[in-house]
Amino acid sequence: MPEAPKILSDSADCIDGIVVENNNKVLKFIEDVTADADEVQRRVLSQILSRSANVEYLQRYGLNGCTDRETFKKVIPVVTYEDLKPDIERIANGDTSPILCSQPISEFLTSSGTSAGERKLMPTIEEELGRRSLLYSLLMPVMSQFLPGLDKGKGMYFLFVKSEAKTPGGLVARPVLTSYYKSSHFKNRPNDPYTNYTSPKETILCLDSYQSMYSQLLCGLFQNEDVVRVGAVFASGFIRAIQFLEKHWSLLCKDIRTGTIDSKITDPSVREAVMKILKPNPKLADFVEAECSKGSWKGIITRLWPETKYIDVIVTGTMSQYIPALDYYSNALPLVCTMYASSECYFGINLNPLCSPSEVSYTLIPNMAYFEFLPVTRKDELTGSISGPTALNDKEKQQLVDLVHVKLGQDYELVVTTYAGLYRYRVGDILRVSGFKNKAPQFNFICRKNVALSIDSDKTDEVELQNAVKTAANQLLQYEASLVEYTSYADTSAIPGHYVLFWELSVKDSTLIAPSVFEDCCFTVEESLNSVYRQGRVCDKSIGPLEIRVVENGTFDMLMDFALSQGSSINQYKTPRCVKYAPIIELLSSRVISSYFSPKCPRWTAGHKQWCTQN
Repeated sequence: MPEAPKILSDSADCIDGIVVENNNKVLKFIEDVTADADEVQRRVLSQILSRSANVEYLQRYGLNGCTDRETFKKVIPVVTYEDLKPDIERIANGDTSPILCSQPISEFLTSSGTSAGERKLMPTIEEELGRRSLLYSLLMPVMSQFLPGLDKGKGMYFLFVKSEAKTPGGLVARPVLTSYYKSSHFKNRPNDPYTNYTSPKETILCLDSYQSMYSQLLCGLFQNEDVVRVGAVFASGFIRAIQFLEKHWSLLCKDIRTGTIDSKITDPSVREAVMKILKPNPKLADFVEAECSKGSWKGIITRLWPETKYIDVIVTGTMSQYIPALDYYSNALPLVCTMYASSECYFGINLNPLCSPSEVSYTLIPNMAYFEFLPVTRKDELTGSISGPTALNDKEKQQLVDLVHVKLGQDYELVVTTYAGLYRYRVGDILRVSGFKNKAPQFNFICRKNVALSIDSDKTDEVELQNAVKTAANQLLQYEASLVEYTSYADTSAIPGHYVLFWELSVKDSTLIAPSVFEDCCFTVEESLNSVYRQGRVCDKSIGPLEIRVVENGTFDMLMDFALSQGSSINQYKTPRCVKYAPIIELLSSRVISSYFSPKCPRWTAGHKQWCTQN
């Protein structure tokens, strides 16, 4: 198997020759693993299965130590999280026997996907941190082929940790990026010009979102002439940073002018780290103040950070809704999606990073995990949703194909087998084959299966939305009113974005229903949604209050007529529970007679509800 490239060591002075040598090693590694993709995949599966030969899960299905693909596919089922949940709960509750993996489970990574309203728990092992670090090490050598000189400046990245919890068995449960940022792989990373950030690690590791954002912006502004690239994980997070700057630039300018830190920043480690960077700079403060006080914020990124070459954010999938705002703030700088990853596994990288957002394609790196692909068919072009069965029949199981056997233009659901104990696990991502790098396929990310609404990292499916709406609509019955039809969409015209529900009602006397009743309905819906949504509302402030817009009677008949005019079959038409198509949103919005917002945040606490109950 091709050897992974070594990251620059502390002893290296990072001079040009060393950077070039390291870049060449990385590019050769990518060339080698993609040229020999099928053999790498065979070895990966064999290695995973040989190491895990004695785990309970594989023995349960009678693999009996076999490591070949044919036997593996014949006896091991294709599964979802719900299938694994009993085993995962055993581990969470303290069972240390080798249930899923021969190596000890080091922690759980909490997925943005949910099960029964709570974050999914993905088991991981210590060595996975090295595998994630490997993928990160590939990104900048690829990028440097297109934009030289990136090693000469700094990156201003807005990176944050989120709260973590402990399972009853004592394992930490936290998001994958929080795990990475708190690891020695990030905190004690070797001297590398490509990981030279404006934000000290203390500002990133600060759990208080205000203090973290403020201090990272302060450091980024103070080092504005050194910045050659900017970014965040998601597009929504980067826009929140810019809007935070809009609200607080006067305070930030004061700190730059005086070389001090605002008193609201109380974390001692943050204050100490920032003060090592900050010095009085009245000239820079005047410059930032002049730019921020102008009437328009168009191009503010290139105005404040003039050497910036691109914005590094995820703008695929639901994040594409933020592209117009990014273009506005940046004067249409390149929007770069560098990598494709999830809590389950880190998958691949973008080998053509300067492509337009609509053409972003990821090359799966064959040694990250064992990949299989389940063909899927888009069933509803109008809403853009894709759904699929939770369980596969024998015929569907036989349709799964290996990495090198996918077909150009075909959509697939990604299925992974990982070193950390997931076997033939359905990730839920829908990918479309867009091309090949040697023998390794490249994929466009299409969507998450069954996701109806998403603003940030939240993912609300149709069933969950239906249950929440039903619970809220029951409050109308005492007023002799009922819900006739509804649909929804994610409104990101302002930041933070928020969920919008269009309700058509049957009402005996609308004057009997006070606005507070509909506001309570909004709150009830929010209380009924999953913990990721509620965390976004309460803790992260990344999601705004939910809105109900009451529409005129007959609106949903008009919606059906529109769908039929676009080619839908009257026999198969169902009211879409989520809409994204602009003409439909315009039609619904033109029929709104009143609107109401949730009056307060829903309840949220870190950790799963059952842990809180047990504790």
